[in-house]
Amino acid sequence: MSRSFSIEVAKDYFNFASAHFLIFSNGQREPLHGHNYQVSVVMEGELDPAGVVLDFISFKPLVKRICDGLDHRTLIQTASPVITLRQRPHEIELRYKQQKIILPRQDVLLLPLINTSTELLAEYVAGQIRRRVRRNFPKSQIRYLEVGVEEARGQRGFFRGEF
Repeated sequence: MSRSFSIEVAKDYFNFASAHFLIFSNGQREPLHGHNYQVSVVMEGELDPAGVVLDFISFKPLVKRICDGLDHRTLIQTASPVITLRQRPHEIELRYKQQKIILPRQDVLLLPLINTSTELLAEYVAGQIRRRVRRNFPKSQIRYLEVGVEEARGQRGFFRGEF
């Protein structure tokens, strides 16, 4: 008989409030706007000798710190082929077509994404979780990781990948 184990963590405090914009495949840029994002995490793997996939008590602060790093920032996609960025000591200048947006440097988080969709934000958060779990839980035997990022109630993007 095959057995599979997983944990899911979706705490109210796994949240971040950030501004962003998407550039759609038709070339249109949506206005800069914000969301109160909510994050959930599923980890699938082998049980450790204590009978747990991962210790909730130690894992939850790790996810909270990742969310805190995204909180109250404007998220800018640096891998977009249609955006040009110029970084100055106190500001970020972003150019898209004939538009120019200048933001205070301390308010911006530059992300290596082609867009700041919920799906790609979920993949980014998953990558951050993967790195930190490998460092902090080196004996864990996680096989798969799934992260959900909800931007509005009932509107969520997911990433699922091998650990």
